[in-house]
Amino acid sequence: MNGIAYRPIGIIRSPWTQPAGAPLQPASARGVDGALELEPQYADGVRDLAGFSHLIVLWHMHLVEGSALRVVPFLDDTERGIFATRSPKRPNPIGLSVLRIRAVVGCRVDVTDVDAVDGSPIIDIKPYVPAFDAPLAERIGWFAGRLDEIDGARADDRFA
Repeated sequence: MNGIAYRPIGIIRSPWTQPAGAPLQPASARGVDGALELEPQYADGVRDLAGFSHLIVLWHMHLVEGSALRVVPFLDDTERGIFATRSPKRPNPIGLSVLRIRAVVGCRVDVTDVDAVDGSPIIDIKPYVPAFDAPLAERIGWFAGRLDEIDGARADDRFA
Protein backbone atom coordinates (compact mmCIF):
# COMPACT_ATOMS: atom_id res chain seq x y z
CA MET A 1 0.00 0.00 0.00
CA ASN A 2 1.28 3.47 -0.83
CA GLY A 3 1.86 6.10 1.86
CA ILE A 4 -0.64 8.83 2.56
CA ALA A 5 0.34 12.39 3.40
CA TYR A 6 -1.87 15.09 4.85
CA ARG A 7 -1.04 18.75 5.44
CA PRO A 8 -2.51 20.28 8.59
CA ILE A 9 -5.08 22.99 7.96
CA GLY A 10 -4.52 24.64 11.35
CA ILE A 11 -4.03 23.92 15.03
CA ILE A 12 -6.20 23.39 18.09
CA ARG A 13 -5.90 25.82 20.99
CA SER A 14 -6.78 24.40 24.39
CA PRO A 15 -5.73 24.68 28.04
CA TRP A 16 -4.15 21.19 27.94
CA THR A 17 -0.36 21.22 27.48
CA GLN A 18 0.31 17.47 27.82
CA PRO A 19 -1.69 14.30 27.19
CA ALA A 20 -1.49 13.31 30.88
CA GLY A 21 -4.18 15.30 32.64
CA ALA A 22 -6.15 16.05 29.48
CA PRO A 23 -9.79 14.92 29.28
CA LEU A 24 -10.38 11.45 27.86
CA GLN A 25 -13.07 12.61 25.43
CA PRO A 26 -15.12 15.78 24.81
CA ALA A 27 -17.67 14.33 27.27
CA SER A 28 -14.95 14.69 29.93
CA ALA A 29 -14.28 18.29 28.92
CA ARG A 30 -17.75 19.79 29.20
CA GLY A 31 -17.52 23.57 29.30
CA VAL A 32 -13.81 23.73 28.39
CA ASP A 33 -13.31 26.44 25.79
CA GLY A 34 -10.76 26.37 22.99
CA ALA A 35 -10.36 27.31 19.36
CA LEU A 36 -9.55 25.90 15.96
CA GLU A 37 -7.09 28.29 14.33
CA LEU A 38 -7.03 27.63 10.60
CA GLU A 39 -4.36 28.72 8.16
CA PRO A 40 -5.48 31.88 6.29
CA GLN A 41 -5.91 30.09 2.96
CA TYR A 42 -8.78 28.06 4.51
CA ALA A 43 -10.83 31.06 5.65
CA ASP A 44 -13.40 30.63 2.89
CA GLY A 45 -13.85 27.00 3.91
CA VAL A 46 -15.59 27.90 7.19
CA ARG A 47 -18.31 29.78 5.34
CA ASP A 48 -21.75 28.60 6.59
CA LEU A 49 -20.21 26.61 9.49
CA ALA A 50 -21.81 28.95 12.05
CA GLY A 51 -25.18 27.53 11.01
CA PHE A 52 -24.32 24.30 12.86
CA SER A 53 -24.25 23.81 16.62
CA HIS A 54 -21.47 21.19 16.53
CA LEU A 55 -18.61 20.04 14.34
CA ILE A 56 -16.35 17.03 14.01
CA VAL A 57 -12.65 17.76 14.07
CA LEU A 58 -10.07 15.19 13.00
CA TRP A 59 -6.67 15.95 14.49
CA HIS A 60 -3.21 14.49 14.80
CA MET A 61 -2.13 13.39 18.30
CA HIS A 62 1.28 14.99 17.83
CA LEU A 63 2.66 14.18 21.30
CA VAL A 64 1.96 10.43 21.15
CA GLU A 65 5.01 8.30 20.42
CA GLY A 66 4.86 4.72 19.22
CA SER A 67 1.89 2.46 18.81
CA ALA A 68 0.61 -0.82 20.19
CA LEU A 69 -1.96 -3.34 18.98
CA ARG A 70 -3.00 -4.24 22.53
CA VAL A 71 -3.43 -1.73 25.36
CA VAL A 72 -5.04 -1.39 28.76
CA PRO A 73 -7.34 1.54 27.97
CA PHE A 74 -8.51 4.29 30.24
CA LEU A 75 -11.70 3.31 32.12
CA ASP A 76 -10.63 -0.36 32.11
CA ASP A 77 -8.07 -2.72 33.62
CA THR A 78 -8.16 -5.39 30.93
CA GLU A 79 -5.89 -5.52 27.89
CA ARG A 80 -7.87 -4.84 24.69
CA GLY A 81 -7.18 -4.69 20.96
CA ILE A 82 -6.31 -1.10 19.98
CA PHE A 83 -9.21 -0.85 17.51
CA ALA A 84 -11.68 -1.73 20.30
CA THR A 85 -10.46 1.29 22.30
CA ARG A 86 -10.14 5.04 22.04
CA SER A 87 -6.48 4.83 23.11
CA PRO A 88 -4.01 7.28 21.54
CA LYS A 89 -1.38 4.55 20.87
CA ARG A 90 -2.84 3.87 17.42
CA PRO A 91 -0.92 2.98 14.25
CA ASN A 92 -2.12 6.38 12.95
CA PRO A 93 -2.63 8.65 15.98
CA ILE A 94 -5.73 10.45 14.72
CA GLY A 95 -8.09 12.05 17.21
CA LEU A 96 -11.78 12.63 16.58
CA SER A 97 -13.73 15.15 18.63
CA VAL A 98 -17.30 16.42 18.39
CA LEU A 99 -17.20 20.00 19.65
CA ARG A 100 -19.80 22.70 20.21
CA ILE A 101 -19.36 25.78 18.01
CA ARG A 102 -19.45 29.09 19.92
CA ALA A 103 -18.44 31.44 17.10
CA VAL A 104 -16.79 31.56 13.70
CA VAL A 105 -14.61 34.63 13.17
CA GLY A 106 -12.41 34.74 10.09
CA CYS A 107 -10.05 31.73 10.22
CA ARG A 108 -10.90 30.95 13.84
CA VAL A 109 -13.65 28.69 15.15
CA ASP A 110 -14.29 29.11 18.87
CA VAL A 111 -15.44 25.81 20.36
CA THR A 112 -16.39 24.22 23.68
CA ASP A 113 -15.74 20.74 25.18
CA VAL A 114 -12.14 20.62 23.92
CA ASP A 115 -10.23 17.46 24.81
CA ALA A 116 -7.22 17.85 22.48
CA VAL A 117 -3.80 19.01 23.60
CA ASP A 118 -2.86 22.58 22.67
CA GLY A 119 -1.07 22.81 19.33
CA SER A 120 -2.56 19.59 17.93
CA PRO A 121 -2.56 19.80 14.11
CA ILE A 122 -6.02 19.80 12.52
CA ILE A 123 -6.48 17.34 9.65
CA ASP A 124 -10.10 18.16 8.78
CA ILE A 125 -13.35 19.70 10.02
CA LYS A 126 -16.84 18.47 9.16
CA PRO A 127 -20.27 19.64 10.29
CA TYR A 128 -21.90 17.33 12.82
CA VAL A 129 -25.30 16.11 11.62
CA PRO A 130 -26.98 13.71 14.07
CA ALA A 131 -28.95 11.92 11.35
CA PHE A 132 -25.62 11.03 9.68
CA ASP A 133 -23.26 10.79 12.63
CA ALA A 134 -25.23 9.33 15.55
CA PRO A 135 -26.81 5.99 14.63
CA LEU A 136 -28.42 4.10 17.50
CA ALA A 137 -25.94 1.46 18.64
CA GLU A 138 -27.17 -1.94 19.79
CA ARG A 139 -23.86 -2.77 21.51
CA ILE A 140 -20.99 -0.72 22.89
CA GLY A 141 -18.69 -3.59 23.83
CA TRP A 142 -16.62 -3.33 26.97
CA PHE A 143 -17.68 0.32 27.42
CA ALA A 144 -21.08 -0.93 28.66
CA GLY A 145 -21.39 -0.09 32.34
CA ARG A 146 -18.42 2.30 32.27
CA LEU A 147 -19.88 5.42 30.67
CA ASP A 148 -20.88 6.84 34.06
CA GLU A 149 -17.13 7.21 34.76
CA ILE A 150 -16.45 9.54 31.82
CA ASP A 151 -17.69 12.83 33.31
CA GLY A 152 -14.54 14.75 34.21
CA ALA A 153 -12.24 11.76 33.56
CA ARG A 154 -8.63 12.68 32.82
CA ALA A 155 -5.80 10.81 31.11
CA ASP A 156 -2.93 9.48 33.16
CA ASP A 157 0.57 8.96 31.77
CA ARG A 158 0.15 5.33 30.65
CA PHE A 159 0.49 6.28 26.97
CA ALA A 160 3.16 8.97 27.36
